[in-house]
Amino acid sequence: MARKAVEQELSRNRILCEARQLFIEHGYHALTMRSIAKAMGYSHGALYYHFSEKAELFYALVTEDFRQLLNQQREMLRRTRLGDMAQLEKLMLEFIKFGLENPNHYEIMFMIKDPELQRYSRTEQAQCLDLFATVVRSVVAKQDNSENKMYNLPWSLFMSMHGFISYNIHYSQSFKDVKKLAEQHVKYLCEGLQG
Repeated sequence: MARKAVEQELSRNRILCEARQLFIEHGYHALTMRSIAKAMGYSHGALYYHFSEKAELFYALVTEDFRQLLNQQREMLRRTRLGDMAQLEKLMLEFIKFGLENPNHYEIMFMIKDPELQRYSRTEQAQCLDLFATVVRSVVAKQDNSENKMYNLPWSLFMSMHGFISYNIHYSQSFKDVKKLAEQHVKYLCEGLQG
């Protein structure tokens, strides 16, 4: 009976949402399950009903965020034709949009500095990069002398987008604020592929 009341009061999604902000503001090591619960106005037992430890809570955040991003990207890819430059442009712009519309998610997914925490996102980061690399390589494969670009180019393009997102997150710019600039950035990158 008590567990049912706790579940109704404090949902898993609410914990994830509020914990994400706390991890960004205070860092992983500064928080405990008790401090997270206190910041939310609940007892730490309410959190333990959903998560057995802080690491499990953090990992749930990471996997949820990557699942959301990968689902959005896969859905967009299903609606477009593999190998088209327009598909790559759309994928890149969608990635930038995701990062700037979800800055707290993006910071946890791609900007965590702590080596211990980075391991929680390595598999998901690799899936995201592999999906992006597949699209880049399908475009590059249609060009002459494509062998030289197949492996380094996806990483370079990804890092360029990451830099754009990180810079704008740092200055609290939303996607709406920089949409035209983002579109131009993606166009320049894609024009460079054709040269």
